[in-house]
Amino acid sequence: MKFGKSICVLNVGGTRYAFTREVIRDFPLRRVSRLHACATEKEVLELCDDYDRDRNEFFFDRHAQAFVFIMLYVRSGKLRFVPGVCELSFYTEMLYWGLESAHLDSCCQKRLDDRMSEIGLDSLSEADIRVSGDESQSTSEPVQRAALTGRAKWLERMRKTFEEPNSSLAAQLLASVSVIFVIVSMIMLCASTLPDWDTAKRNTVEEHRIVEAVCIGWFTAECIVRFLVARDKWDFLRRPLNIIDVIAITPYYVTMAMARAGMPGAGLGVAGVILRVLRMMRVFWLMKLARHFLGLQTLGLTLRRCYREMVMLMVFVCVAMAIYSALAQLLEHGLDLGTQNQDYASIPAAAWWVIISMTTVGYGDVYPVTVGGRVLGGMCVVSGIVLLALPITFIYHSFVQCYHELKLRSARYARSLSTEMLQ
Repeated sequence: MKFGKSICVLNVGGTRYAFTREVIRDFPLRRVSRLHACATEKEVLELCDDYDRDRNEFFFDRHAQAFVFIMLYVRSGKLRFVPGVCELSFYTEMLYWGLESAHLDSCCQKRLDDRMSEIGLDSLSEADIRVSGDESQSTSEPVQRAALTGRAKWLERMRKTFEEPNSSLAAQLLASVSVIFVIVSMIMLCASTLPDWDTAKRNTVEEHRIVEAVCIGWFTAECIVRFLVARDKWDFLRRPLNIIDVIAITPYYVTMAMARAGMPGAGLGVAGVILRVLRMMRVFWLMKLARHFLGLQTLGLTLRRCYREMVMLMVFVCVAMAIYSALAQLLEHGLDLGTQNQDYASIPAAAWWVIISMTTVGYGDVYPVTVGGRVLGGMCVVSGIVLLALPITFIYHSFVQCYHELKLRSARYARSLSTEMLQ
């Protein structure tokens, strides 16, 4: 900015805000920060509605109360909807100032997704909302990036590349490579349990070692890079998927260290059993696919939101199992009527029959033989259907809602990716 005074005044809907040029230059809102680079009044008027050179005042004909909440976000980092203002109208203001729906708090982001779903939109575009000015600038990067230096920007870009597979083309390529390594690792794990695997492994030992080493090396490098670029290292270590990564990777290095020390895994006794158990934990690498597939993300989000309903379902099942297993043990074995059924010799043994009956699985390995036991079995099956159906309605609605939210979020990422590719 090569004109005006050192103090800049922003007049938004009649409310005035005074800032220095340095603050304007590093302002988190893109439309405001771009004022610093303007060299002529014509360029300024492309960003604002009017400009007063004498007072160095920039006029924006926008919603004053909405800008108050946006300024609170600039100061505190939390963005919420204005009470009494339409979600779409506030979103329009956000896009005008250079914010995106990802900057909203999760509760408000959910409200916005629900509102967009009601009117049948997967996303709002410039044509839908008619943002004034020549640029809506709905960037997907966090607002704080505007004030970040080169190294911090690089770290943030790396973090999004590894943590958000749909954030860019490079992130999608990296995610595809990661999925390939997961699939190869799972194939190797499954093949290692085949009877002819040991013979094949002896014939091609070097090839198997190379494939295993490459897969483990990739997962190790990915885990280390994600840890280095993580914003909160402690929060990174507490995430279940990251814990699974570490548990799955560690046995390989422990085995290699013991092999170098002359301690073969087969002769380690308890230690060898523990290593084999930990090695089998690699199957949980399939959970890494949740970062790349909408269905698994929906399942995880549904389980997290419906934990109360899941607990309620478990309580229903446990209470019914305790009642029916006690009655089944009494009718089939405890009354001593000359037809004792040894499959119901104890309540825990009868509990197995109850759980497979309530879930309508019915393997047929255990079944009642007395009249009273069969009547009880029919009651157990019918009550099991009813008890399992009661919480399912809540879980189903939550699943549909979670799927729709994630679908909208995926559509926004796809739109941002398309913009990046066109640029």
